Amino acid sequence: MTHEAHQKVKASHLKRNAYLYVRQSTLRQVLENTESTQRQYALRQHAAALGWPLDRIIVIDTDLGQSGASAADREGFQRLVTEVSLGRAGIVLGLEVSRLARNSMDWHRLLEICALADTLILDEDGVYDPAHFNDRLLLGLKGTMSEAELHVLRARLQGGIRNKARRGELFVRPPMGFVYGADGKLILDPDQQVQQSVRLLFETFRRTGSAMATVKHFGEQSLQFPRRVHTGPNKGDVVWAGLEHSRVLRILHNPRYTGAFVYGRTHTRKTVEGDWVIEDVPREEWEVLIRGAHTGYIDWEEYEQNQRHLRDNCQAYGEDRRQSPPREGPALLQGLLMICGRCGKRMTVRYHSRRGQLVPDYVCQREGIEHGEPICQHLPGAAIDESIGNILVEAVTPITLEVALAVQQELQSRLDEADRLRQQQVERARYEAELARRRYLRVDPDNRLVADSLEADWNGKLKLLAEAQQVCEQQRAQDRKLLDEEQHAAILSLATDFPQIWRAPGTPDRERKRMVRLLLEDVTLIRGDHLTLHIRFKGGAHRTLQLPLPQRSWEQRQTSSEVVAAIDRLLDDYTYPEVAAVLNSQGLQSGEGLPFTARIVARIQRSYQLTPRYDRLRKAGMLTVEEMAQVLGIHPQRVKIWNRHGLIRGHAYNGKNDCLYEHPGANPPRKAQGVKFSKRVPANVVVPQCAKEVQCEA
Repeated sequence: MTHEAHQKVKASHLKRNAYLYVRQSTLRQVLENTESTQRQYALRQHAAALGWPLDRIIVIDTDLGQSGASAADREGFQRLVTEVSLGRAGIVLGLEVSRLARNSMDWHRLLEICALADTLILDEDGVYDPAHFNDRLLLGLKGTMSEAELHVLRARLQGGIRNKARRGELFVRPPMGFVYGADGKLILDPDQQVQQSVRLLFETFRRTGSAMATVKHFGEQSLQFPRRVHTGPNKGDVVWAGLEHSRVLRILHNPRYTGAFVYGRTHTRKTVEGDWVIEDVPREEWEVLIRGAHTGYIDWEEYEQNQRHLRDNCQAYGEDRRQSPPREGPALLQGLLMICGRCGKRMTVRYHSRRGQLVPDYVCQREGIEHGEPICQHLPGAAIDESIGNILVEAVTPITLEVALAVQQELQSRLDEADRLRQQQVERARYEAELARRRYLRVDPDNRLVADSLEADWNGKLKLLAEAQQVCEQQRAQDRKLLDEEQHAAILSLATDFPQIWRAPGTPDRERKRMVRLLLEDVTLIRGDHLTLHIRFKGGAHRTLQLPLPQRSWEQRQTSSEVVAAIDRLLDDYTYPEVAAVLNSQGLQSGEGLPFTARIVARIQRSYQLTPRYDRLRKAGMLTVEEMAQVLGIHPQRVKIWNRHGLIRGHAYNGKNDCLYEHPGANPPRKAQGVKFSKRVPANVVVPQCAKEVQCEA
């Protein structure tokens, strides 16, 4: 050591411990770069030469294999800072600044603590006192250079990676279903079971339109999905397990399944807490996207369609919630944009059970949920769904399809005209670029001022030409092609196929909802004196429907007016049980769909305030049993007996055979003699005597 170094070391420093900090960035460096590790441990001899005994030279080497970019995960560095702050360290030894820290914040914090605690710092170049300005300035420069060195190394590595990625040659861990061939090209996995599993996943999502439905299908069929092990002793092996929802989403969002090479889809960012966060990057900000780089499982158009499906599905849980995926429920407008005609907010679907079946209700309750206000609108959805279905069946007719095809042909002709105009723009840009090239070639090369200006103009014209060609090609790809005769006939066949498919009992509710989405844009619902439906079709056409208000529950169970009128007529001649029998023989049912009974007829008579049969008979002049007994001068019990034997005429007014009797007129029956009864007649009962002897047996 130099004399200057010995002058900086004082007795107060030697009374404290010397701390040697040893670090390597990775475990691979620990195993392979052993020379650097030995050089760091050799610094103990430097401390011994300065006067520290070996037993007071403490080595901190718990950070071997840890990066110096941050102190968050380095326990050894944190221990070193603690010891310095407690005044236990007289000197800190490190091979170079980069071993202690590659982060300016961590390095300057250590310098500040060392200056306050009067702790020296030693590296291969000498001994420094952070309390002295010159030494601290030099240490600060070394820390800055150490951090810049890490940035330069990282930038150099990232530059090579990006350059290789632009050519599509960067080795990226292949997703499940792909492997690298012997020539380094990405190919489909040779395992046919793996290929079939991946294809089945895309086919199931294509059919169901839902990632969760895809997972359920694999679970119902007891199917497993492959997963490749990337770490551990079984690295590279394929393991089969149940399909997970997160795995389905990763596969559907991965554009490599289309055969495209992609780089820069995610961005890694460090948070204030020291954690690393991976963020998705929008597609327009991807660094590299090369379509058709290798064989894929789906094409790019299907990938775009899958992304739209997933985006629509997740909108059911977002802030906007304008749409949601079609579910299994019977509500036809579920998932479609239903707008409340009063407040303009999106309506939701609720279900209730009626006679063992789910019946939808459309409810506007956003304000009720958020602010505790009453529900804005509540509309039973059965009648609305039926009307929407009828409109769709009416819309898909041969006439409407012919009109749509004619409009399509007209639009195609306009698209062709627009394409010719874009081609002219490309030709003009090509001419201007060629003109700028000729101007540049004619200029004297030694006249650099003019040559540079003409070269910049040429480059600008070439850029405009490339942009015009790109716009023309993209727009041409988006324009629809003319329909051939076969496609024309297939579209016209929808006029007969669509109603059959729509009304087929086996058509799932989910498929009907998808048909609705293909034809309708949104529906606005208003409830007033009647239901008003404003229906907007795809393309801008609209239609307004007015429906009667749906009946309440008690109204739906109400007996029809025709049946009530029939009961009113039958009560003139029949009792309650007899009326029920007549109605049942005619195939009529109550409002609840049940066969009639005497109790139901009586309830209807009371509910609708029909005149009871008793009152009808009394109004017709019928006599009660007491009144009839007084007219005939007999006991009331005799009246019932005479009625059974036809001597007088009685009319029953209830199911117990209680009767009212017709007036006997001017010649009533007289008391009869010699009438024999098999049953004993009470002594106080007078036996009737008629003009003709009556023999009767009970």
